Amino acid sequence: MHTNYYFLRQLAPALAPRLTDLRFMECFSQDRDEVVLVFAQAKGKTNYYRPFYVKATLRPDFSGLYFPETVQRARHNSADLFAEVIGEEGRRVRSVRVFLNERGLAILLDDDFALVFKFFGNRPNLLAFSGDQLVDLFNNNLLTDRQLQFSQFDRPIDQSYMAYQQAGFDHRRLLPTFGKVVNAYLNQEREKRGMAERADMWPLIQETLQQLESPTYYLTRFDHKPTLSLLPLGEVIREMAEPVEAANRFYTSFNGLSTFEREKANLLRLLDKRQKRAQALIDVNMQRLIAREEGISHEEMGHVLMANLHEIPESPGTRSPERITLYDFYRDQPVTLKLKPDLSPQKNAENFYRKAKNEKIEEEHLTQQIAQREAEIRQIDQYRRDVDALQTLKELRRYTKQHNLTESRASNDATGDVTALFKEVLIDQFRILIGRNAKNNDLLTQKFSYKEDLWLHARDVPGSHVLIKYQAGKTFPKNVIERAAELAAWYSKRRTDSLCPVTVTPKKYVRKPKGLAEGQVVVEKEDVVMVVPRGE
Repeated sequence: MHTNYYFLRQLAPALAPRLTDLRFMECFSQDRDEVVLVFAQAKGKTNYYRPFYVKATLRPDFSGLYFPETVQRARHNSADLFAEVIGEEGRRVRSVRVFLNERGLAILLDDDFALVFKFFGNRPNLLAFSGDQLVDLFNNNLLTDRQLQFSQFDRPIDQSYMAYQQAGFDHRRLLPTFGKVVNAYLNQEREKRGMAERADMWPLIQETLQQLESPTYYLTRFDHKPTLSLLPLGEVIREMAEPVEAANRFYTSFNGLSTFEREKANLLRLLDKRQKRAQALIDVNMQRLIAREEGISHEEMGHVLMANLHEIPESPGTRSPERITLYDFYRDQPVTLKLKPDLSPQKNAENFYRKAKNEKIEEEHLTQQIAQREAEIRQIDQYRRDVDALQTLKELRRYTKQHNLTESRASNDATGDVTALFKEVLIDQFRILIGRNAKNNDLLTQKFSYKEDLWLHARDVPGSHVLIKYQAGKTFPKNVIERAAELAAWYSKRRTDSLCPVTVTPKKYVRKPKGLAEGQVVVEKEDVVMVVPRGE
């Protein structure tokens, strides 16, 4: 939370009495992603009178502010910055402020100049404004920062209870300022207090906001790394009452980590991520199995239909009604079955039995996946215990290499378990995989497909890539292709169309030339089928 909106709200008024009426005397960089600002009452021949230093680290992987007592400038390899803002004698500091609902800190100077530490977006930066216009910036490669205007930083958001209701009780939509640490605290407290529904969290959110406005500053260990928090979360190392001290202690703790500690923390975070992904897959598959047990199965539908054939009114051409209510002797109550009107009742029953066969195959597949993921979690637990016990960088790197812990498990086997990455549907023992977004589509088509797989996509509109996995010695059945095409149409911009054209082609005819955007491909040869969009 060292660059969180709520911490910056506490830091700004703490910096104001230290900086106000000092002059911005010097700004220099002697490291690629580090900048030092010097404020003082006056400058002598060799020293500054009553200096105040601000050191900002602005790396993409870490950004933060540090307020050291002294800074030694290197004689070589340092560059002067922001000369226009400094002026001839150093511009005087008028005040320090933050922006509404934004991670930015501004030091306001005379003549309507301002220095802004920008911590939002993909990369942090230090910006200089004259009035509303940008006049200089530390990282010149961030082209989008050149379009920023000072007046745009404030971000008013309706954060009332009515807005909370309209957001579907998702607090992240009206409180994006909370960030990872505050959201983790809310989840922790929600579990402690047994809040089953998000709608019940409003009092907890208001209580948390009050804590953030009058905080204690905690130096904690959270997610295996030093963290500055305004809330009691993780392993608390130290408590502080003043934000400048808190920023300094966090900065030195984080940057004082050894290479061994950093690599060990990164590895433990990777193991945590894999364990959460495995547990999420178990939860999804368990829900699918439970849903099957609670509802009427396709096999039972077939038995109920066949047992009640005498109740079905005859129609021309032995057609079936679209819906019919029959006696369910399994549950001793009526049940409504949806039938295909172009098939006879007996053929509809056959259709139910065929789906029941697929259901059993899918249940076995889900059960096998759950067992695999449970074994994976046990293995990860063992990895974590082993890594915790390691004492040297050499041991850590040897163990990591021996067990391939930093390699992507997803790419090791394209025919393995991929349901954590893609949607999966099983039709007549054929696996259909569906991409979730543009980047995921590329992964599916480029990394998880073979040339014999069948590739489908709604024609001429954005949508999911769909694969039917090839089975040796088997041709793709027509009903499987049609079902996959229905899914490709459903997961596309043509979802609401009454009829959708879908490209069908072997994967070997799909290429991705260099320079195409995520999800874009070139299809060299194709067939087109017309289907009605239909989801799972």
